[in-house]
Amino acid sequence: MSICIKDQIQNMNIVIGCTVGCTYCYARNNVKRWHMIDDFADPEFFPGKLKMMEKKRPQNFLLTGMSDFSGWKPEWRDEVFAKIRENPQHQFLFLSKRPDLLDFDTDLENAWFGVTVTRKAERWRIDALRKNVRAKHYHVTFEPLFDDPGTVDLSGINWIVVGTMTGAQ
Repeated sequence: MSICIKDQIQNMNIVIGCTVGCTYCYARNNVKRWHMIDDFADPEFFPGKLKMMEKKRPQNFLLTGMSDFSGWKPEWRDEVFAKIRENPQHQFLFLSKRPDLLDFDTDLENAWFGVTVTRKAERWRIDALRKNVRAKHYHVTFEPLFDDPGTVDLSGINWIVVGTMTGAQ
């Protein structure tokens, strides 16, 4: 298990928008507040942000802070992963709440795939992640944690994040 301070993670937000529709979504609220895109339910790709990956100093990038990896179009994934392959000095984090919709393989050492679990009923996402994403590193984010998740099988999980709901909710 690894420890990483959240302040050491940069949000790249290369895709903004999500079709999951969580009632507690901070990203949708930020998009609405700052008028980032017209329709949060229709994700948009911002390839110009790929330049952020060209930094020489190693960084930790969260690429799905305002999206869900399951909602990325294949051509977006291809472009992003080509750039990730060129930048092994960085670590890249991906999250999904719908790992059951994924079928993805990567051999990249610097790509970390995870799921969000907010309650006991969502523990299935961890198994779906291990089944549907073949990768070197996995993580689970228990955030926001709405109830006791109970006993969780974390075999094969390299990193976990635990947090509560923040903001005016």
